[in-house]
Amino acid sequence: METKHILMILGFIILTAIPFLMYAGKGEDEGYFGGADGAAEEAIVDMNPNYEPWFSPLWEPPSGEIESLLFALQAAIGAIIIGYFVGYNKARIELKSQD
Repeated sequence: METKHILMILGFIILTAIPFLMYAGKGEDEGYFGGADGAAEEAIVDMNPNYEPWFSPLWEPPSGEIESLLFALQAAIGAIIIGYFVGYNKARIELKSQD
């Protein structure tokens, strides 16, 4: 393996581990990695304690794990679609340049 590959792998590991190590030992109740929805709800309630939502969701996932699964599935489908069109356009450009 080349040195640059090893450095890239080490860099990836460090960048991935730093956020988890920064908050290691902190309780889950402190809201780390809580997401934007929870923070927005807290901000709205702080500004207006009498706020009533306009509507409620049609369906809520039965657990946080299923919600995470659906979010990851949505992200994967989006990545596949974007990857397809990027690859398609790259191949089309390469075929045009061969002519």
